[in-house]
Amino acid sequence: MTSLSAPGRRPRPPRRSDIPAAPPARRLAGTGAVFGAILDHGPVARSTVARLTGLSPASVTGHVAQLLARGLVRESAETAGPRGLGRPHIPVEIDTGRYLVAGAHIAVAHSTVSLMDLRGRIVAEDRQPHRTTDPRRMLGGLAARLTRPAAVHAGGRTVLALGLATGHRVDPVAGVIVEHPQLGWRDVPARDILAAATGLPVHVDSHSRALARAEQLFGEESTRTSTVLLFVGAVVDAAFATEGAMHRGPRSGAGSVAHLPLGTAESGGDADGAGGGRCSCGRTDCLQSEVSERAMVRRAAGQGLAVNSFPELLDLALAGEPRAVALFRRRARLVGRAAALLLDMFDPEVLVVVEPGVGRMPECLAGLRAEVAKRSWVCEDPERAVVPTSFTGTVLATAGGAVALGALYTDPLGPWPALPAVSWRPANSGSRFLRRLSSGSCIVDRARMRTG
Repeated sequence: MTSLSAPGRRPRPPRRSDIPAAPPARRLAGTGAVFGAILDHGPVARSTVARLTGLSPASVTGHVAQLLARGLVRESAETAGPRGLGRPHIPVEIDTGRYLVAGAHIAVAHSTVSLMDLRGRIVAEDRQPHRTTDPRRMLGGLAARLTRPAAVHAGGRTVLALGLATGHRVDPVAGVIVEHPQLGWRDVPARDILAAATGLPVHVDSHSRALARAEQLFGEESTRTSTVLLFVGAVVDAAFATEGAMHRGPRSGAGSVAHLPLGTAESGGDADGAGGGRCSCGRTDCLQSEVSERAMVRRAAGQGLAVNSFPELLDLALAGEPRAVALFRRRARLVGRAAALLLDMFDPEVLVVVEPGVGRMPECLAGLRAEVAKRSWVCEDPERAVVPTSFTGTVLATAGGAVALGALYTDPLGPWPALPAVSWRPANSGSRFLRRLSSGSCIVDRARMRTG
């Protein structure tokens, strides 16, 4: 089987600077484009939004009117140009005072529920170990756990929707967790179960795609164009986003990188002789068997470190324990092999690594980038092209809410029961907009959130 190892180097292909630049990525059309521009640049004038999106000023005025009517944006104080010159304008910005989204992330050993505002800021989170792996009981427990954060931290704000994220194969269109081997789940109708338990619209996706979408919406500016995201935790997988779209594949299997071969078996393994163990695929040198949290704890035991969990091992490394630090540096180098391959396969602007050592220990990030520099044929500048996640320390709390917020920013005029219904059409002249608000659908029945 082909390894990620690259024993010999051929002359490099043409450098990126020698290749004509690609046209800029398109934004979403219509109201979604306006909503995204306000998120990125607000408070911002309508005229500036028109320039940013390429839409006409009249169209922007209509789209902003819809967003104002739904309570998703608000007007700021009126401003004028320098020294009072120019026509005053009223900027618009995201309204974070009316609505929240709920999020849930299911990991192998625990689950996290959270609340986020419309700018992706975490308002509250709660993490608890699993008490069962039965999918209906676990999902029902998640719904029940959302009640207290919503009651305590919402501050009068309405919860619009619930987003669920987890690892492995997830079909967001059907709302189904297709397969999660560590939990023993297959074809779990998560959206239907959670919607029945909460009364909320529910959106479901893989945590890698959710975090890639979060980077596009709320991350560092460099992560907002074409991005590959590599998630390394108890589960190892990836996501690829470009031009505002996420690639899923016809079987929702895109990003299944757990079993990429690293070549450690062919090269005789490491000197410490403490392997990560045999993977579920039968191999001993695939990516997940070498770098997953379970593999790290097993390797730590082989090094004589008395740790019972991955967080304990991470705490030791952050405290400077030499053997723990060495394990995380080794992990970063192996992740760098996979990162180099993904960079060569997709040639993204940025590869985002979700891994706590890379996010918190500079030597791990440096080691990963050095491995990319050694192995990638395409990446010319690992310092720029390989970055840690924008959400180090809040990854799991961010993932679930990002699923819901991604849906909202894609289709802010879609079926969101908690929002006022808004319709508009151009008047005869084509330059005036008529708006109609339906007041009967503005409130979420919070009692329904507390069922299940």
